[in-house]
Amino acid sequence: MSESRAAIRYAKAILELAVDKKATDAVEKDMRSVAATISDSAELRQLLSSPVIASTTKKEVLLKVFKDSHAISEGLIGMLIDNKRVSILNEVALKFIILNEQQKGKDVAYVTTAVPMDAAMEKKVLKQVTTITGNKVTIENTVDEQIIGGFVLRVGDLQYDASIANKLNNLKREFTNSL
Repeated sequence: MSESRAAIRYAKAILELAVDKKATDAVEKDMRSVAATISDSAELRQLLSSPVIASTTKKEVLLKVFKDSHAISEGLIGMLIDNKRVSILNEVALKFIILNEQQKGKDVAYVTTAVPMDAAMEKKVLKQVTTITGNKVTIENTVDEQIIGGFVLRVGDLQYDASIANKLNNLKREFTNSL
């Protein structure tokens, strides 16, 4: 929980700086690149979370990987390393993207399903989320077979879990508590 709050604080600070410097588009592009690169690379995730690897090594690697980044993005990497918080870089990038989209009057709805959503389902979800938030919404669908069925919807800080796996866990908890 504290890492999440820290990530939000860093993301808000970077967004504020990017707005002041009129560089939100460039920084958002960098943050999307950071999030995609970290999620695609197990080695990079391991590097970020390893307490054994020196901060200077982490900084060198990250600045080489994201060498074409805006100065604000590079400053974020340096600040996270100096504050021994580099392990939350991915979370900060994701929070920045969400906050920037909200500032533009847009929201991103992250929908996790067991199978890919078809166009009709995507349209229904889009309509409902737009009604709830009052903002323009885009949908990002993630497939996770472990939820068995149903869906998990996340918009900003709100999350609705209608997955079969969640319902089974709730039943298991009820049975365990009633014994």
